[in-house]
Amino acid sequence: MNLDRDKLRESPSQTAGPYVHIGCTPNFVGIGGIYPQDLGRTMVNARTKGERIVVTGIAYDGGGEPLRDALFEIWQADARGLYNSPSESRGKADPDFSGWGRQPADLKSGEFRFETIKPGPVKRGDGAIEAPHLSFWIAARGINIGLQTRMYFPDEAAANEKCPVLSAVMPARRRPTLIARSIEGGYRFDIRIQGGEETVFFDL
Repeated sequence: MNLDRDKLRESPSQTAGPYVHIGCTPNFVGIGGIYPQDLGRTMVNARTKGERIVVTGIAYDGGGEPLRDALFEIWQADARGLYNSPSESRGKADPDFSGWGRQPADLKSGEFRFETIKPGPVKRGDGAIEAPHLSFWIAARGINIGLQTRMYFPDEAAANEKCPVLSAVMPARRRPTLIARSIEGGYRFDIRIQGGEETVFFDL
């Protein structure tokens, strides 16, 4: 086969495979000595400002089975709606809040768990205000490109109604797939990868 070696060719896409935990959460799979603790495991400390919450959930495949080998990341604003990012220009975010977390699913139940704070509303550069939310990224075997979605809060109905991102989801009957349930001590956010109640995913 003759190839034009002067042109770069696109590599074939691959799923996350069974090795995603080895690279991203080595301590979780018993590989010590790389990090004192897996990156993203802890988001808060004793000085973090805001309401402490726990967010749990399970990602289900199209057949209703938990994705037990999934990896979840969240990115969120602090209690004042500011991001811990060099590009944050609206003010100084809480230095005691990372704003980013990474958690593997429990290998038996498929459940993820984040100990974090409830974020504040986020004011955009155009003046619009996004309702408090968590941004999720999900990787697992069988998923070629990480899935992006959001979790909104059920006790922020007025803010959710005005949120420019949530309001843009059509048809409107799909918006509830982005809203968590209140449970004791926090919120429950189950994600459905396929099927009639498929969670809304964003192309970012």
